[in-house]
Amino acid sequence: MSFSSETKKEIAAALPDKVCCRAAQLYGMLEFGHAFDREEISLQTEQEAVADVYDHLLPRLCGIPAPQRDTLRRRVTLQQSRIPDAAHRQKVLERFGHSGSEISLRLNRANLDCDGCARALLRGAFLACGAVTDPEHDYHLEFSVPHYNLSRDLLALLREVDFPAKTVTRSGSYIVYIKESERIEDCLTYLGAQKAALEMMGVKMVKSIRNDTNRRINCESANIDKTVQATALQVEAVRKIEETVGLSALPPELQALAQLRLDNPDMSLRDLGAALEPPISRSGVNHRLQRILAFAEKL
Repeated sequence: MSFSSETKKEIAAALPDKVCCRAAQLYGMLEFGHAFDREEISLQTEQEAVADVYDHLLPRLCGIPAPQRDTLRRRVTLQQSRIPDAAHRQKVLERFGHSGSEISLRLNRANLDCDGCARALLRGAFLACGAVTDPEHDYHLEFSVPHYNLSRDLLALLREVDFPAKTVTRSGSYIVYIKESERIEDCLTYLGAQKAALEMMGVKMVKSIRNDTNRRINCESANIDKTVQATALQVEAVRKIEETVGLSALPPELQALAQLRLDNPDMSLRDLGAALEPPISRSGVNHRLQRILAFAEKL
């Protein structure tokens, strides 16, 4: 099961305690579902748990029979819950302050009775049209809304509860989305998906450790490569001097270091300095090797 499906399953598993909040959650599922008008009221979802919540709340809050459940074989298998009776559809519409013939579907804020109702409505909206990307791949949470004005109302509500969402149009739908990982974690927690939020935090932590380790390894590898290349140039320079004019042509303070480098190509600059008599510092060794390179360059 995908990360998004598990998140919806977690949200669907816990209904709000207050009746007004349960009604707000149902309203979110109705209005942001597949259809919400006189001709059709239905929800289509891949998650059976989401359809179960929809079927559970409708009879209890609207006083109508349980919706008709169908299984649709599309690109993916969908659970469709719909209200086949026109009188029952009208009763549901009126319960939430809609006529069903609105030119533009809008959010009716009269259905938000208490401070918790906004959260409950957003839970319902996410169950109906939301999705969240697996944090192993990306950080993205979205609501896919078929109506422009309704998407603007959702955007405004999210911003009112401190989630600075953005919008984009995709394939005829209006996408309200959040990209920042910390905001997505907060949003999941707000919607009641604490387990999903913690899983995202854990994935982020592992990715951060993995990235830091890779950066450290890459940095160490780059330093090793530079050291190997520098040593090869030094050895080559010493051999060139030895084969052309002899190491005795070097200034006295460079002869011992040149022979030491030739005999010990794997020795570090600090160890080379410690092996000299008298010992010199790492920077002193580096300075003398640069002089040897310059001497060889002139030959």
